[in-house]
Amino acid sequence: MKNILLSMFLVLSVLFLVGEAAVITCGTVNSKAGACVPYASGKAPAPSPTCCSNLRQLAGLVKNVGDKKAICQCLKNAGKSLGIQDRYLTKIPRACNINVGFSVSTSTDCTKIH
Repeated sequence: MKNILLSMFLVLSVLFLVGEAAVITCGTVNSKAGACVPYASGKAPAPSPTCCSNLRQLAGLVKNVGDKKAICQCLKNAGKSLGIQDRYLTKIPRACNINVGFSVSTSTDCTKIH
């Protein structure tokens, strides 16, 4: 009986860990979000249709919390190097009519996303 319980625990532990593992890479995030940089850096008056379309595609790739956390961290890292301004970045989900499931900002604590 102990062996069965131990086996079940191990299987559930592995499933839990696999469920949290991120599949989305920064390469994917950067290629999809790149079209949003002109608006997010204050150089365009609105997000382009390509920006919104790409973000919808990216949102469609999200399978678990790990993916959300990965996207968040990739956006934060890229934002710092590309001169992204939060006052524009935070408006993109609404402007593109996308629910990303977390606050989009260069100051978001990605570890607290659930």
